[in-house]
Amino acid sequence: MGMLDGKVAVVTGSGNGVGRGEAVMLADHGAKVVVNDLGGSVAGGDAGDQRAADAVVEVIKSRGGEAVANYDSVADFDGAANIVTTALDAFGRLDNLVNNAGVLRDKMMFSMSPEDFDAVVKVHMYGTFNTMRHASEHWRNESKEGRQPRASIINTVSSAGLQGQASQINYGAAKAGIAAMTVIASLELARYGVRANCVGPGGFTRMVAMAMKDIEVKNPEDYTEFDAMNPGNSAPAVVYLASDESLHVTGQVLRLVGNNLAVYQPWEMGEQFLATDKAGNAAQWNPIDIGRILNRYHFRSQNPGIDAQRRA
Repeated sequence: MGMLDGKVAVVTGSGNGVGRGEAVMLADHGAKVVVNDLGGSVAGGDAGDQRAADAVVEVIKSRGGEAVANYDSVADFDGAANIVTTALDAFGRLDNLVNNAGVLRDKMMFSMSPEDFDAVVKVHMYGTFNTMRHASEHWRNESKEGRQPRASIINTVSSAGLQGQASQINYGAAKAGIAAMTVIASLELARYGVRANCVGPGGFTRMVAMAMKDIEVKNPEDYTEFDAMNPGNSAPAVVYLASDESLHVTGQVLRLVGNNLAVYQPWEMGEQFLATDKAGNAAQWNPIDIGRILNRYHFRSQNPGIDAQRRA
């Protein structure tokens, strides 16, 4: 018995790299999988090649699993609807939506065109919204008909959005947005039996190869032993979040790179400071006092800063 027997999963962008590893492992654990991939280049904007999705379907079938291919673009609202429909038509249900599709157009912000920014946000953030929008409508209808789902959304994030990365203002903005959307989805969909979480993966992928020309990019299933750079290393977290073992987990952001598992902490307010007048009553902050308080109690430094030293 697999952890995902009887479940149906959609994995977007699963023709290569991280998504491919996730699709194959989901199938290994019993899920029937819709392998979605447009078949375009890493930069996007080109014609698709259906062979990417077809190849993964064949890999899954060769390992005893069930899978069908879908070639729609997540960036297209109607295309995203067809991805969901593919699962329902082929397997009669949908239990897991794994959003992994993405493109990359790295440039420093002063050199980035609006088209480069828009293209990346359109696929990552809009694409994630598009598939969630259609899947959530289906699950809501199922719940209203008395067929309460045990469904799971698993979105892909990156340290570029959660910690920052120069030259990726478009990609980072999209990934940070996806994390926020996921938390909100977990709040909106809980009543309908739907959980929403994120996974931050890593490894040698086609995207990484754009910046590191000398790396070897291999399919996740082709690694014969553990390798920290295998892009399939994040797949176990996806299997767990897709399974009923994680029914209590929602609104979380996991990071699984190599053999390192961590949980990102959401934005939270730190220590709070209150402005008062001499009588102790609430008062508006004086800008000078803000710097004094932050330097002393938050930054733990009395250094006036480089600019202040230069002016002195």
